Amino acid sequence: MAAPRDWLGSVEAEGIAGRQGSSGVEVVFPSDPATPAPLCPHGPTLLFVKVNQGKEETRRFYACSACRDRKDCNFFQWEDEKLSGARLAAREAHNQKCQPPLSRMQCVERYVRFIELSLSQRKFCQGCQQLLLPDDWEEHQEHRVVADISITQLKRPSQLLYPLENKKTNAQYLFTDRSCQFLVDLLSTLGFTRVLCVGTPRLHELIRLKASGEKKSNIKSLLLDIDFRYSQFYMEDSFCHYNMFNHHFFDGKAALEVCRTFLQEDKGEGVIMVTDPPFGGLVEPLAVTFKKLIAMWKEGQSQDSSQKELPIFWIFPYFFEFRIRQFFPSFCMLDYQVDYDNHALYKHGKTGRKQSPVRIFTNIPPNKIILPSEEGYRFCPLCQRYVSLENQHCEHCNSCTSKDGRKWNHCFLCKKCVKPSWIHCSICSHCALPDHSCGAPKDGCFICGELDHKRSTCPKIATSKKVNKAVRKQKQRKSNKMKMGTTKGQSMNHTSATRKKSRRERAHQYLCS
Repeated sequence: MAAPRDWLGSVEAEGIAGRQGSSGVEVVFPSDPATPAPLCPHGPTLLFVKVNQGKEETRRFYACSACRDRKDCNFFQWEDEKLSGARLAAREAHNQKCQPPLSRMQCVERYVRFIELSLSQRKFCQGCQQLLLPDDWEEHQEHRVVADISITQLKRPSQLLYPLENKKTNAQYLFTDRSCQFLVDLLSTLGFTRVLCVGTPRLHELIRLKASGEKKSNIKSLLLDIDFRYSQFYMEDSFCHYNMFNHHFFDGKAALEVCRTFLQEDKGEGVIMVTDPPFGGLVEPLAVTFKKLIAMWKEGQSQDSSQKELPIFWIFPYFFEFRIRQFFPSFCMLDYQVDYDNHALYKHGKTGRKQSPVRIFTNIPPNKIILPSEEGYRFCPLCQRYVSLENQHCEHCNSCTSKDGRKWNHCFLCKKCVKPSWIHCSICSHCALPDHSCGAPKDGCFICGELDHKRSTCPKIATSKKVNKAVRKQKQRKSNKMKMGTTKGQSMNHTSATRKKSRRERAHQYLCS
């Protein structure tokens, strides 16, 4: 996820927000679900409420489940707001306009026709991100078109399509081949025969490639993803256009039945769900959706196996551990670091704070999961699980305590292990970074310090922006002056050196004459 560090910090703060009465926006799941939520282009909306210092405000509102930024989906409606017939009709028209141009059936028909074309006729428009049939060529003749699309390329659509990098909605940062291969090998070792891939297109591709390769694998997979562009590369039984934040199948009951059949095949045996949600997404709606998928799987279970759990790999940053375990207490976090191809930071082989914070949360016992020793993982006989090399066993905590891959230190005052960069603060009575603000409010506005609003709604934000702009200009002027001084100095030094050289040459000629 090519996100700046300040965003990563805000996500980490949100990940630990469940431990304290914080300010912000929370999702509300009504006790009476009889009243359907209004629809936006991404399906049923969610009900939200603003919270200040742990106290809910009185008025609640509906907003898009998938987009946290109103630039991406501007749907907003107060819970008690009554809309006129004209507004409802306009909203419905807008929702229809935002849907994909082709139906699921049309995509399948086009795909079948496309693979029957000769290699020279198989073309892909990079600008429109669309497979082209001969009837489409004239319309796209001015666009960037790639020809000779092979069957191998069709099996790796994530390499043809541009990743959607909106970190709060799609966050289409794709697993590296290393992480993907590890997951496929692990799933095979654990004996799974079906994988429900929720938001993991590259894993879906690799599973299907293995199944059609020379050494045929017996693992099948179904991809559920919000990116409708994948519709043009898969048949109905391999892909469903899906929003994981509200459990919405865009193609209705037909797609829902595809998912249900996949989960309940062989009485639900041999299936696992692997999900990689956008890191900017809220944990609670994701947990509610996953529980609905679990319930769907359980419908096909016999009475004897009603106590079983659907095996899950939930791939998410380690600092969401507290939130995830609130909803799934049986989950544990593996030390394996998942990394991404198109991410500037989450790369394999980095050390210290630059290591990927992405981990695998699972309800599979960790002693059954072998992590690769060649990548720096070792087995801890005391914890009975594989851990990263620097994750040392703490005799006081009686566990390998590190979460981020570095060696953590035990604080006897806090009675737990903490990050190596933290020290114990006697004023705050807990460990924190050395330059933290003692007693500062954890919530509220970063500009004025008031607790009743956030930075984005601060009345002083305009003044703050002016001040910041003035400071930036002043720094730029100072930087330009320093550069000019350096250039001038270099120029004077060069002139002086040239003159000295000329004098030496004249003196040498004089002495030799």
